[in-house]
This record gives sequence, structure tokens and C-alpha cells, in this order.
Amino acid sequence: MVTDKPGYEHLIQFLTEHLSLFEQRGPVVAGAKTLGEVLEESISEQIIQLCTQHTELEMNHRSMIVREVDGILYDFQEVLASVLEEPATEQQTELIQEISLLIKNLFDNAIADLMD
Repeated sequence: MVTDKPGYEHLIQFLTEHLSLFEQRGPVVAGAKTLGEVLEESISEQIIQLCTQHTELEMNHRSMIVREVDGILYDFQEVLASVLEEPATEQQTELIQEISLLIKNLFDNAIADLMD
């Protein structure tokens, strides 16, 4: 659905272009979540919002979306494996939130194509 489309390749490329941000250690707020937690929560929030907005989706479509998101999350975790347990900086959190919005946008577009 999404992971086999050019938009997904651009998303991975976008993450790759910003990998240096994850190699830097900046100021961390006390009690900050790990990069892995921020990644999972941010993507989950966007997918919940996606499913809430698209009430016309059938259960099989929602299941397909969840499977694809699991694959995307796995890919991102593989790329960021060495830093997933590090506390997230504000800049890293912002980038992850931006990526999460891009993922939601990919699915919004795929759903629009599906419903046409």
C-alpha cells in the first residue's frame, strides 16, 4: 500500500539525510523520553488520528494500515538502533514529529486513492 510507493522511499531518504541529528547529543530535559519512545508514540498518535478521521475505512483496511505502520516503525528502529535508548533532545523530537506527520500524509494519500 504505502511502503511500496515512491513517497515511502522519500521518507526514508529524508530520515537518512537527517541522521547526523541523531549522532549529536544536545541538552536533554530531565526525565526526557527515549528516542524509541518518542518514535513509537508520535507515529501511533498520527495513525490513531488517521483512523479517526477516515471513518469510512473498513476493519480490513485498518488492519492493513497497522501492519504497514509496524513495518515502517521497524525500518526506522533499524536505522536508529544505536540511539533508540538515548534520551531524545528537543530537535530530535521535532524531527520525529515531522516524520510522523509525513507518514500520516502518505497514508492519507493512499486512502484517498483507495476510496476513488
